[in-house]
Amino acid sequence: MKIHAEGYMIILVSFLLIAGLNVLICWLCRHTWVTVTLASVSFLFFCVIVWFFRNPDRPLVPDAGKVFAPADGKIVAIEEVEEPEYFHDRRIQVSIFMSPLNVHVNRYPVSGEIVYAKYHPGKYLVAWHPKSSVLNERTTVAVRMENGQEVLFRQIAGAVARRIIMYAKTGERAVQGADLGFIRFGSRVDVFLPAGTQINVQVGQKAVGNQTVIATF
Repeated sequence: MKIHAEGYMIILVSFLLIAGLNVLICWLCRHTWVTVTLASVSFLFFCVIVWFFRNPDRPLVPDAGKVFAPADGKIVAIEEVEEPEYFHDRRIQVSIFMSPLNVHVNRYPVSGEIVYAKYHPGKYLVAWHPKSSVLNERTTVAVRMENGQEVLFRQIAGAVARRIIMYAKTGERAVQGADLGFIRFGSRVDVFLPAGTQINVQVGQKAVGNQTVIATF
């Protein structure tokens, strides 16, 4: 199983702490059933941590006419909204909610020039809260495609998430399917598309990053 680079240090620290705790308990406690139970539980806990940072290989053939899902999760909203930060006009918003069980790697849904990239500190409301997109910790990235169309996507922290990692920098090139960033422990990704874009998903549908085509131009 491939592990995302953002998990290396957390996995190492977790291993050292768990190993140290087990050694200490074995030294202090003479009851075999206690040490065996603790070792089993701590091993399972460590496996969950490693599993959370999994980064499955999902190669794709770049296609300028398609918008791929930037994250794994459930489609929780498809609506026309006013995008207030960058476009300042009406856009179609597609929102994907990631539970702690989903892969948390975020990927570029389209290719093009990164024309806007900004990190916003904020609160940690539940990701489906109506105000989470403007009050929570979040990032905003806008990409201008070769055909001149622009797509914006926003990483939003949830109630459990406490760290958003964004790799995008203004002026660099976004490559469809490449890593955009990572969000730890539950969150949401919103994609803002031009009016008139054909949406290929429905609310409640499961999206798979780099595989599900959420829209076509």
